[in-house]
Amino acid sequence: MSKIRERVQFYIGRIKAGRLKSMWLQLKWISGYGRKYLWHMLFYTLLGMGNTVVSLAIGFVSKDLVDIITGHQTGEVLKYFIMMVVYNVVSMSLNQLIGYLSNYISMKVDSEIKSDIFSKILVTDWESLTNYHTGDLLTRWSSDASNISSGVLNFIPNTVVNIFRLISAFAVIIYYDPSFAIFAFLGIPVSLLLSRTLMNRMIRNNERSAAMSAKMSGFNQEAFSNVQTIKAFDLIKLYVARLKQIQKEYISMRLEFQRMAIWTSILFSTVGMLVSYSSYGWGIYRVWSGAISYGTMTMFLTLTASLTAAVNNVTSIVPSVISLTTSAGRLMDIVEMPREDYSNEEEASQFMEKYRNTGISVKIDNMVYKYKSGVENVFENADFEANPHKIVAIVGPSGEGKTTLLRILLSLVNLGGGEAVLFPGSDIGKAVEKLKMDPSSRKMFSYVPQGNSLFSGTIAENMRSVKPDATDDEIIEALKISCAWDFVNKMPDGINSLVKERGGGFSEGQAQRIAIARSIIRKSPILLLDEATSALDVETERELLRNIMKDEYPRTCIVTTHRPTVLSMCDKVYGIREKKCVELTEAEIKKIIENF
Repeated sequence: MSKIRERVQFYIGRIKAGRLKSMWLQLKWISGYGRKYLWHMLFYTLLGMGNTVVSLAIGFVSKDLVDIITGHQTGEVLKYFIMMVVYNVVSMSLNQLIGYLSNYISMKVDSEIKSDIFSKILVTDWESLTNYHTGDLLTRWSSDASNISSGVLNFIPNTVVNIFRLISAFAVIIYYDPSFAIFAFLGIPVSLLLSRTLMNRMIRNNERSAAMSAKMSGFNQEAFSNVQTIKAFDLIKLYVARLKQIQKEYISMRLEFQRMAIWTSILFSTVGMLVSYSSYGWGIYRVWSGAISYGTMTMFLTLTASLTAAVNNVTSIVPSVISLTTSAGRLMDIVEMPREDYSNEEEASQFMEKYRNTGISVKIDNMVYKYKSGVENVFENADFEANPHKIVAIVGPSGEGKTTLLRILLSLVNLGGGEAVLFPGSDIGKAVEKLKMDPSSRKMFSYVPQGNSLFSGTIAENMRSVKPDATDDEIIEALKISCAWDFVNKMPDGINSLVKERGGGFSEGQAQRIAIARSIIRKSPILLLDEATSALDVETERELLRNIMKDEYPRTCIVTTHRPTVLSMCDKVYGIREKKCVELTEAEIKKIIENF
């Protein structure tokens, strides 16, 4: 006994540590979404069970009708015919209602999952999120979420319905003639054996399919986003060839899966044919021997087919669960990444409202930072400071940390050491209150990154995306400050002019000015411009910065630039050198300008 107990414990341990444990955790995760629609699924299950009862009633009526016609039973043909029609109408109505409810539940669960995953992706640690390709994220968010929503009903409600159908059909067969049950269950051992044999292969196939879908989605997303670059470098043939290669791999994979499906289908069909023909043969013999009537044989054949289908549906739960858990595992990889901490939301809001009209300063002391994938520190014991009504520039060679510094200010990445805080006003030395920078403090920043950051829609919609209640006059004023009103005013639709995807319809310089106007209208205490004026000519760039300085709003402005032509306008210039932020002297700034 002790050896048997040890063996059992050994296998239980392996199950807990292996795939079955993962599948169980993934199913629990899925159930969290399905639980919200528990009553809907219960109603769906009861409808399915009710439809099974109606189907059995149709079988009974058809049996009696055949027996009446063949003379084995007396009764009114018209009465049973009307009953047959009524039951079929009820069954048809139930099927339509079940289909409607199935779509309703699937769509609601799909929306719930996608909305939840979308919101969780947006608050996921930014640096962790960059480990995933955008195409992969889109595939997980769309295809995997839809796979789960469509499979929720197949997991428990349909399984319950099929088990009920199996038991009820089996009970009727046993009641009338137990010998028919033998034929109905001929295919069960084959079905179970096949499901067990194919389980690992199904898992691998689902994972391969998901990976290939992500690869194709990523390729398409990158190609369509960079059509201009592909044309400019005359890479059309190369990208067409790459697409064909991916398609070739995809087709090869799908054909492999199809071959597996064909052999599985042939095996199931063969078993089904064996069961059906055996049932027919046995039914003919029982009728010929006088043991049952023609009507009873007809009912048995129908029930046997229903019983076999129910058995196959129950055993098909294995591939359904594998598909569900594979998708759940891919989504759980995303949602279980580190989250950003917004616990100081209320404190940050109060701080901003309290000091919005006097301005807010930025100060970083002894900053230490290293990329998660990096080996060396980007910053070591670096200091940085910026105050209201001032423009602070950050200069340095490309790749030395200018954009990284802005990401630290935005708390997109976390410091490895030191302190990053916000102070009220400009006199940091006398300030008695401070706020630690974290994701909650982002509301105090307006950010204009490198490249095009406009959304599809109108100019006004872009502006109101950061300030929904902005008036037309406020939008125009912000456009004037960013030197964008001159060209917007000349457009037929003015601020209601359409902005295409990725700022289409505007030059890079125009798009940059609209993006800067959007950051200005938000009235955030701190404005970050990351090479945001790189596409402007020097004169327009200087005018834009002068407008920001003349604006009465107590804004702290921090800019990164490769062009030193505007450094003379800045109140303070930091150079990034040897992993430090070094405040440059007037002589150093003058030398940079002269050597440009």
